[in-house]
Amino acid sequence: MARIYIALVDTPGIFAYLIRHFLRQKYIHVVISLDARLEEAYSFGRRNPFIPVIAGFERENKRKILRAFPTADYMICEMECTRQQKEQIRETLEQAMEHRFRYHYAVLGLFFILCGRPFYQKNHYTCSSYIAKLLSENGIQVSEKHFSLVTPKDFYEYPDKQVLFEGALEDIVYPEESWRLPEAEAAYEY
Repeated sequence: MARIYIALVDTPGIFAYLIRHFLRQKYIHVVISLDARLEEAYSFGRRNPFIPVIAGFERENKRKILRAFPTADYMICEMECTRQQKEQIRETLEQAMEHRFRYHYAVLGLFFILCGRPFYQKNHYTCSSYIAKLLSENGIQVSEKHFSLVTPKDFYEYPDKQVLFEGALEDIVYPEESWRLPEAEAAYEY
């Protein structure tokens, strides 16, 4: 077996406040990672953490995010998968990163989520819809909903995950003795 990681994120801001209010939960952003420390992590969100208007597919830079949002909180969850599933996910993420400027944030999709109606515009995703679709295409079903309707709450409520960490982003960027990489992951070879 192999593992992938889902980080649920709470950041400050007006847009985050509105999403938090709608979802009625703390975590309003989802990131997928190939490692527990979020060194190789991807999401649909701000291209630059300091500029909220321009968004799309990006590789996460946790140090840059910490500078923009020093009070950000994260919950890192582990999900089991096969080595083949993880490799296919890795390949898809690398291809998407190569063509990242073809992908855009699905602002219009947020309205359809509110209405509960599936909606897909080519290469437009929310953070959660992209990861839900990616996982579904690789045999991991996070929700019974159409991928365009999946929200961070669905990842939060997903029963087949194990919470590895919950706390400040600062503790991930500058880890102390309180949170160490699990031994199995440290020895895991890709």
